[in-house]
Amino acid sequence: MTPTQDSPRVGVYVCHCGTNIAGMVDVEAVTEYASTLGNVAVARHYAYMCSDPGQALIKDDIHNAGLNRVVVASCSPLMHETTFRRACGEAGLNPFLFQMTNIREQCSWVSEDPGKATEKAKMLVSAAVSRVAWHAPLEMRQVAVKPSALVLGAGIAGIEAALRLADSGKHVYLVEREPSIGGHMSRLYKTFPTLDCAA
Repeated sequence: MTPTQDSPRVGVYVCHCGTNIAGMVDVEAVTEYASTLGNVAVARHYAYMCSDPGQALIKDDIHNAGLNRVVVASCSPLMHETTFRRACGEAGLNPFLFQMTNIREQCSWVSEDPGKATEKAKMLVSAAVSRVAWHAPLEMRQVAVKPSALVLGAGIAGIEAALRLADSGKHVYLVEREPSIGGHMSRLYKTFPTLDCAA
């Protein structure tokens, strides 16, 4: 097997994240290491890659260096994966030809030894560069969704879930295998602290 499409030209961008990453990881050394990896055409580091100037750096390199893959080593994908995918898309690159690796939470924040943190960051970047070479362009699709929900079990939790879903405008199917609803709660005589009837 060979990597998808054209010969990959990967841009690697290592974020300082202020001192969140750069305080523990030698980002310059990680960038220098990234520049030696196969398929890497550009390797840069920047204070805040998620900032407008950081995103502009990626966009410019996609245009000027002919990049067809992008790797960003920074914080959690949960925070900024969509930010970088959008930047790639705005530069004309399919957003799914992007790979993010987390060297903040998975490396800098959990390390006490800067040398080991830097080595781990290099390994994470190397893995991301290897992976992105295999990415294939994808297209987003929209699919009609029927706003219905199925809740299994009509105990107190199931009843509450069904009511909340119904309040949000969903059509709800509440399914219970017993002849009556209420679950274990319906078997109690009174409930604490008000001593109300459980039924």
